[in-house]
Amino acid sequence: MQKKIIILILLFTSYSFVLYSNSPESDANTMNRHFNGPLKTNPNNPNYFIDNSGKAIYLTGSHTWANFQEIGIDTTKRFDYENYLKMMEECHHNFMRLWMFENSAFASWTPDTIFWHPNIYQRSGKGKAGDGGTKFDLTRFNQYYFDRLRQRIIQAGNRGIYVSVMLFQGWSLDKTGISDPWRAHPWNKNNNINGIGARDSVADNNSLATIHSMRNPKLLEIQEQYIKKVIETVNDLDNVLYEVSNEGGDHDWQEWVINLIREYEKSKNKQHAIGYTTPSQLGHLNKNLYESSADWVSPTMEPLRWAYPGTKYMENYMDDPPANKFGKINILDTDHLWGHGGNWKWVWKSFTRGYNPIFMDPWQPIEYHSDERVSWVFTGGVSKDNRDYPDWHFVRTNMGYARKIADSVNLIDLFPEPDIASTGYCLTDKKNVFIVYLPNGGDVTINMLSCDINANYYIEWFFPILNRSMKINTPVKGGGYKNFTLPFTGDGVLILIKN
Repeated sequence: MQKKIIILILLFTSYSFVLYSNSPESDANTMNRHFNGPLKTNPNNPNYFIDNSGKAIYLTGSHTWANFQEIGIDTTKRFDYENYLKMMEECHHNFMRLWMFENSAFASWTPDTIFWHPNIYQRSGKGKAGDGGTKFDLTRFNQYYFDRLRQRIIQAGNRGIYVSVMLFQGWSLDKTGISDPWRAHPWNKNNNINGIGARDSVADNNSLATIHSMRNPKLLEIQEQYIKKVIETVNDLDNVLYEVSNEGGDHDWQEWVINLIREYEKSKNKQHAIGYTTPSQLGHLNKNLYESSADWVSPTMEPLRWAYPGTKYMENYMDDPPANKFGKINILDTDHLWGHGGNWKWVWKSFTRGYNPIFMDPWQPIEYHSDERVSWVFTGGVSKDNRDYPDWHFVRTNMGYARKIADSVNLIDLFPEPDIASTGYCLTDKKNVFIVYLPNGGDVTINMLSCDINANYYIEWFFPILNRSMKINTPVKGGGYKNFTLPFTGDGVLILIKN
């Protein structure tokens, strides 16, 4: 078994090269033409980013686990990144999370030996790490990791896609007890020649000096060097955002990373937005996100039912997302809600409640030892961990449909106003534009009391499941309450625009 693992590591390492068609600088300059500077927050509408022109940028898209590192039991199988980008472009997506795992092997959800490559650090050629290879040297970065990072971001940018660079990974800890990725973690002192590390834990906790906490001064120095290396690698790219960690990290540590990035980028040509996504762990509340110094956030259901058995959701982001009036750009992610889940109705509910919805897409299914033990497998072996699961096509396409509508209006002036429409799903400025979702079809009453009574409002219906629009020839006047009946038996979107 040990010989097999070493051979697999060598197979992965043999792919450690990147080809540039031009110099990295010229590739970046060409790619940046698709964007108008890095994204930044907007003081007039905290729900959306703006670019250098002041235009509001609505973010949406698919992300998948293997879009940066190669992942798998079969190490000869390569992820088709270009085909994935082609799908995103065809679906009119403009955002992805670029996934990383800190560990080199194993996963907490399967007993099988899964490998992750490339890794942040070079091997030392000395000793033996938990994955069967030699130990890591925390003073020597694996340049291929960073070259690949840069090139993947440029490839996405050439298709108009923004990329959130995931810096750390909460699932590189033993979260489930099925298998322990800490065994193959470079920051486990048993796996490096530098004698630096932290204690193992199922979750990050500042009082226990875990890996993503403020209680490990030597490890913090190592993490700081890594963060700065990432910034040096991608700072000149306009389509970059940062994400501190996927579902991990003590709150104080998250703030430390955010502040470190901000301070270090002050001396650089460009500054990029920084995200704080839910750690999804006991004791953490969504208010920590909303009160943080992050530019964007991604929450989870609250309360977590596994942490508080028998409770009901107070913030139900799956079925009825609360209107985003939290004062933060909120990139609402199916990953932090279902894991494997979501549907096209969720896309429209999220859009009309002021969110930027994104999809955890099993475009390349995540490796599992057995699907039979999980909740997303149904009779006959039908699995949600499958690119072609029927709901996923409609999630992908409707994210793009919603973006087209967002791009067609002056989004910077629109806010979620549930009380304006009887369905509760309304994005509007209350005077010129109303985007209303009818999740159950039927009809909807809209409060147009603040509208110009002499102005015409033109009506357009959009049917998400059909990707079909219907423009109505006869406009309505502003003022009073107006009722509109959806001319379709399914769900629909009503768009009212003045003049």
